[in-house]
Amino acid sequence: MIEVLSPSRWPQAREAGALVGHILSTLRARSTPGTNLLDIDRWAQTMIGEAGALSCYVDYAPSFGRGPFGHYICTSVNDAVLHGLPHDYTLADGDLLSLDLAVSLGVVADSAVSFVVGGAGSPEDVAMIEATERARAAGIAAAGPGARIGDLSHAIGSVLTEAGFSINLDFGGHGVGSTMHQDPHISNSGRPGRGFALRPGLLLALEPWVMADTDELVTDADGWTLRSATGCRTAHSEHTILITEDGAEIMTVQPT
Repeated sequence: MIEVLSPSRWPQAREAGALVGHILSTLRARSTPGTNLLDIDRWAQTMIGEAGALSCYVDYAPSFGRGPFGHYICTSVNDAVLHGLPHDYTLADGDLLSLDLAVSLGVVADSAVSFVVGGAGSPEDVAMIEATERARAAGIAAAGPGARIGDLSHAIGSVLTEAGFSINLDFGGHGVGSTMHQDPHISNSGRPGRGFALRPGLLLALEPWVMADTDELVTDADGWTLRSATGCRTAHSEHTILITEDGAEIMTVQPT
């Protein structure tokens, strides 16, 4: 299903996006060496509840996971890149952490951020994170009324490929709206001029992600966490955008 929001629902999308951005910004600041992943999950649960929002994850049970997920945020560390199941792990200085959060306030917003815990990080980690952020920005810049999904995929993939990364096509961006995962699928590589034509009211989550030296994934024993097949480091960036008459509006900006 491809859901197009009426203009009367756009304020809900903005409110949900602002909440997701605020929670991720807060959790990023709190995620220091010595922080346990289960603490991050509890903090997310509290903030979602205090805002009167609903978690999109806790009861989520798709075919690709061993559901229900049972937690409020994805916490992926180092070689984990997607769907990281919070568990009893204490962050160390230099860990590369990705936080992925989706909540609903009648409309869903979904966003992810990667960063190095406790410091500036190695040049390789910084370059990988920045590549996903540039790819995300390129996808957003390509979005607007009349553009096609392939234009976004091509823009994202061109940045990632130029940065030297191979691209896994098993998971990518997607539509959101009344529910978290909807059509259209937005691959992180593709051909321009192909696919669904964008229109005002379409809400999309763009999420470039890469692994340092592979495009192969393995599933962790928890049935959820996806890791690089070689054990290499990974990064993941995501924003939800709203297609408007003027282009694309980012819903999930993190306050500074």
